Amino acid sequence: MRALLKTFSWQELRHHPWRNAAAVIAVMLGVALAFSVQLINASALDEFSSAVRSVNGQPDLELRAAQGRFDEAVFAQVARHPQVALASPVLEVQSVALIGERRVPMRVVGVDALVLSSIAPALMPQPAAGSARFDLFAPDTVFLNAAARSALGEAATRVQLRVDTQWHTLRVAGQVAAGGAALAVMDIGAAQDLFRQGGQLTRIDLRLAPGTDRAAFVRSLKALPGWPPGIEVAEPGDAAERVSNLSRAYRVNLTVLALVALFTGAFLVFSVLALSVAKRAQQFALLGVLGLTPRERLQLVLAESLVLGIIGSAAGIALGAALAEFALQVLGGDLGGGYFEGVAPTLRWSSGAALLYGGLGVLAALVGGWWPARAAQALPEAQTLKGLGAAPAQGGAHQLALLLMAAGAALATAPAVFGIPIAAYLSVGFLLVGGIAALPWLIALFYDRLAPRLAHRLLPLLAIERARRMRGTAAVAVSGVVASLSLAVALTVMVASFRDSVTRWLDVVLPADLYVRSATASGTGGTGGSSGDRAAFTPAFVQVLAHVPGVARTGTLRTRALLLDPSRPPVTLISRSLDEDAARSLPLVGAAVPVPAGRIGIYVSEAMVELYGAKPGSDFVPLSKAFASGATAPVFFVAGVWRDYVRQFGAITMNAHDFERLTGDRSVSDIALWLAPGTPEGPVQQAVRALAVDEPIEIASVGQIRATSLRVFDRSFAVTYWLQAVAIAIGLFGIAASFSAQVLARRKEFGLLAHLGFTRAQVLAVVAGEGAAWTAIGAIAGLALGLAVSVVLVHVVNPQSFHWTMDLLVPWWRLAALCAAVVAAGTATAWLAGRAAAGSDAVLAVKEDW
Repeated sequence: MRALLKTFSWQELRHHPWRNAAAVIAVMLGVALAFSVQLINASALDEFSSAVRSVNGQPDLELRAAQGRFDEAVFAQVARHPQVALASPVLEVQSVALIGERRVPMRVVGVDALVLSSIAPALMPQPAAGSARFDLFAPDTVFLNAAARSALGEAATRVQLRVDTQWHTLRVAGQVAAGGAALAVMDIGAAQDLFRQGGQLTRIDLRLAPGTDRAAFVRSLKALPGWPPGIEVAEPGDAAERVSNLSRAYRVNLTVLALVALFTGAFLVFSVLALSVAKRAQQFALLGVLGLTPRERLQLVLAESLVLGIIGSAAGIALGAALAEFALQVLGGDLGGGYFEGVAPTLRWSSGAALLYGGLGVLAALVGGWWPARAAQALPEAQTLKGLGAAPAQGGAHQLALLLMAAGAALATAPAVFGIPIAAYLSVGFLLVGGIAALPWLIALFYDRLAPRLAHRLLPLLAIERARRMRGTAAVAVSGVVASLSLAVALTVMVASFRDSVTRWLDVVLPADLYVRSATASGTGGTGGSSGDRAAFTPAFVQVLAHVPGVARTGTLRTRALLLDPSRPPVTLISRSLDEDAARSLPLVGAAVPVPAGRIGIYVSEAMVELYGAKPGSDFVPLSKAFASGATAPVFFVAGVWRDYVRQFGAITMNAHDFERLTGDRSVSDIALWLAPGTPEGPVQQAVRALAVDEPIEIASVGQIRATSLRVFDRSFAVTYWLQAVAIAIGLFGIAASFSAQVLARRKEFGLLAHLGFTRAQVLAVVAGEGAAWTAIGAIAGLALGLAVSVVLVHVVNPQSFHWTMDLLVPWWRLAALCAAVVAAGTATAWLAGRAAAGSDAVLAVKEDW
């Protein structure tokens, strides 16, 4: 076999390098895209986990408040517990450092240096040379990590931090080893005084006594007299796990999208080898006469596909690593999804991932080479040596196709597995394979009825009869077009549906003319401890903006992170005015439910229903626990469900009056401004900026926000259009390769037609008609399968991956243009493929049998 590869197969590769290179490139692109996504996310997650471990240390358990902070009296209770070996109190505050004219977000961590070294050594302050030994406990003194020192300058001895609306200058007395984003460490008492958080803690890290049963210990804590109901007990690895879960669906969908290129690459391998086997049919037949068995012919073609797959996979792994390195330098591991902001990871090589995706590339090439290998195996030696071509392929039973599609439909109803729609992806695969398997039956269904209508039109009749009687060959030829077109249709419908839903969602959630927010505002979720900080704007500032000339009225919004489940990312609590009809303020899914007396109405996003069981018309107990104070707890009633395309893991909206009554917090995160009719936006924006002296702000019109949002959306899905183009191009290449293979085997047939009086133009018209007939049935099948797959993507994959729904929108004109372009391209491709076989050599080929 090796000798045949070196001689027989090498000659084919040497004479047609570009055709084989196209197959290698297709495999390479699929492997590279999928492998780069894996490397980028793994590197970012590893860097993030390392930063979390360095800041949080390695305690046995962590105590955190469901929202905001908690009273340090809890520390006294926990520290006296007989099963607690060590308790370390921590206060975290998200602040801003002033560096020249720049404002850099900086996380301030207040710690107790006396107990810190054994739990979180990376946070242990290391005094600089010449510093006093008691600087660890001195007020207005901080120790910076590498990121903060890099931002300030290594020689910096002072740093200005913002506290509320004022700037405080602190002395830099040394450094800490913790990684990650800019971080400042100081004594916990000094931090409480500086940020006016006396008696407040963000978390308590616990080291348990040896042999302690964690579950029993947690139960004993909650049974302590006066234990606050809003305290959550978390494992130390939960923070990194939450971010991993947060980005997992996004990562998996990117990977599946990348594997589309690999899926279409398998069809390109098929097309290349099908053409190669057809051109070498007589050589294979001669090898058979000389003693090469049919099984060995199959093994030879599979070995050729294996070589293509190995070369493509190796190149794909190298290209994927390069793409990952480039993306980490440019995007910082963010993958465009906003999950690892502030993390600057380095590339982490994974041999296991390289072997996995390299193996997938080889498998795709072997799958693509299977049918040509079977064709080489089934060649009739004597008939092929005479140049008579292969016998017509017989269509398979359509019962198998119907069974596969039925299995696909059943899988679409299955739930997600660990938050990943695995069954839905299998459903898409079954639908595609079943649809392609049904092509011979579909060809017979259409053309058996069409042929009698063309009985008196010779050229169309010849084209249709060829498709009817060679339905197996036709099905194999257009399978690439069906697969690529169905995926293109499905992605087109999914993207159009999503964009239309997002556009209508923006219309509801952006009712005002202008929106104001702090330029230094931190996120609302994540693992930081700043969720309880005051928001940027005060009620007095809102009142001042309400009196700006041209402003008709104002609206406010306040966000706060809620840790309802330590194993999940925080939920966002949104406080806003809901005095008007909620349906006008929120994009509700279904009608709102009247709120019973004595309960507080809340409106939850779709993710809350999926993840926390917050169904309309029911009380939501986890939120009551988060707001519990002593023996009393407010009762929250789910009055409706709304769509939220921003917060993947849940959001809760409540009336601002209820939020202020429960928390006493009247600060504001965002301000909406409605302008009087006819008022220009420019003067109002200038007046607002002039009033915001102490707080740098961002102000944008609703048109700017809409345009930016849709621009980001289009950029995020730009890769899908590229993949659609690649998939369709590969499918058309398959048509070209199949027709080239067919016409090479049919030279004598074309010569006979010429002897019967057919002109070259008429022969080409027959070939083009066959191309039109084949691609037309492929377009019909691809459109039908694509619509079926789009239903799975819109109504199953998206809700199971991201916990939101959208309305199905079918862009019929765009799909019609797409199908028409595929049919026209397929017809032109067949005509071009037939030109070489319709020349004078076809006439001379008939003499070979004389």
